[in-house]
Amino acid sequence: MPETAELRLRRLKMRSWRRGMKEMDLILGPFADGPLTNLSEDEFAAYEALLSENDQDLYLWITRRVTGDAHPDRGPAGLSPLLERIAAHASGRWAEQG
Repeated sequence: MPETAELRLRRLKMRSWRRGMKEMDLILGPFADGPLTNLSEDEFAAYEALLSENDQDLYLWITRRVTGDAHPDRGPAGLSPLLERIAAHASGRWAEQG
């Protein structure tokens, strides 16, 4: 039986909030609770691929975008637009708290 859109969203939210690294929970969890619901089908597929990446790598790729670090390893090119979106969301949340 195919997965429903609602079940898929719930699964992605769970995987976003229950990462191996607390910092990634705090970055991906709020993204999953907000902007994730507005992603296109292609973006959903990219997000699922992103969740398969190593937390330490994801953390560096996202925080490099937030800080403006021009380090050459900013993640896979195919995930770049989504990483930018997640970084912008995290940056906005941090600015509100600061």
